[in-house]
Amino acid sequence: MALEKLLADLKKGIVAPCYLLYGEEEYLINEALQQIIDVIIPQADRDFGLSLLDGQDVDIGSVIEDILTPSLLGSRKVVVVRNTTIFHSSENLSDLTTKIRNSIEDNPSRAAKYFLTFVKLAGFALEDLQQNGWRRISDEQWRKVVVGDAGEDREKWLPRVLEICSNLGLTELSGADKTEQLGKIFQNGLPGGNCLIFTAENADKRKKIFKIIAQQGIVEHFSTAKGESAQKEVLQKEIKKLLDRYHKKMSPAAWVSLGKKTGFELRRSIMELEKLIFFVGSRPTIEDADVEEVVGKTKEDSIFALTAALSGKNQLAALQALKALLDQGLHHLMILTMIIREIRFLLQAKILVNTGKLPKFNNSMEYSWFQKHILPSLNELAAAKDLPKDFLTSKHPFVVFNALRNCGRFTYPLLVGYLDDLLEIDRGFKTSSVDPQMLLENFLIKACAKAS
Repeated sequence: MALEKLLADLKKGIVAPCYLLYGEEEYLINEALQQIIDVIIPQADRDFGLSLLDGQDVDIGSVIEDILTPSLLGSRKVVVVRNTTIFHSSENLSDLTTKIRNSIEDNPSRAAKYFLTFVKLAGFALEDLQQNGWRRISDEQWRKVVVGDAGEDREKWLPRVLEICSNLGLTELSGADKTEQLGKIFQNGLPGGNCLIFTAENADKRKKIFKIIAQQGIVEHFSTAKGESAQKEVLQKEIKKLLDRYHKKMSPAAWVSLGKKTGFELRRSIMELEKLIFFVGSRPTIEDADVEEVVGKTKEDSIFALTAALSGKNQLAALQALKALLDQGLHHLMILTMIIREIRFLLQAKILVNTGKLPKFNNSMEYSWFQKHILPSLNELAAAKDLPKDFLTSKHPFVVFNALRNCGRFTYPLLVGYLDDLLEIDRGFKTSSVDPQMLLENFLIKACAKAS
């Protein structure tokens, strides 16, 4: 209800200078963020009036500079800082160690960024921890600094996260804490029409910057629903919105089957539903048989999840799918083969697009539209160009559809470079003692980086 009131105010032109959306439900936060952006800044103004920043990469000084700069068009300007850590405090150190441990296998990059925040808040120096320097911290010192964490298992994760930071070239967060300056800017007022939006996983309400934003702007908390019935209610609401967007329905049996497979967990359920929507194509209703065929934990599902996450530049999903495949016993050379195949498909899709012979499309096109408008032109082009038998156009139309939808996220030189990287990884598998999982993780982190 609070979000509905917020959106209603926005539609009336009542825009606060700052917003904080925080909590454990990342999907709901992202949905709310998109709704806010859609209301307050027109699509035509976003090239010059919307800045999207990664809070774990950008320093507050850059955020301040951005928010104090008027829009080039003289209209409203919105600066979004996703996954910021400025609302963390030393009280969150125990939570951060938990997040590091939970992320270190599934998402090494995120674990490393959590760790840099941990180092800063704990008052440690990164260089003092490296080269086994962390061993000089006694159990008593650790418990005193990280209240609520005994640190008994730190020898399992601390050396690993330090190695990840080194491999990714990550250094300490900026020591110049400019959150106080940011607070004063909010109190004095932003330039007319400018708006700053933060998203965060958690926030310490006792921090001064939190209190200022709560006073000067709007704070919304998105917590995980407690209990199965509450989770189902939230999920049903979000599923209905997604189905309505694509003009689809879901049979009662399909809903029950989806819940059994996903445990009614919001983020995973929505990801699986998106897969189902594309799978059924022009059919209006998703049936139980569709769920049984598409949703599961088989190696085929995990391979699909990996290639879909790679082509969609979803770093977290890609790393989770990689771990699932390795846990299922799939050999790393087979995984490498699947990744090479996906990159080749994206490259071949880029070649097809660059011919200029296909009707115009965007990455949100539906499968039924692709079948009607793009597929006939593709068949004609394949026949005229006498393409190789193993070229993308000879694959299942759904494979071609996904490659065309996603190739726009990559440039031609990048895709060629990724094939070179994968060749080096193949050599590394056969000639070095480097952990194959680490080589694959590093490639996925690089290929799924938004800056690519």
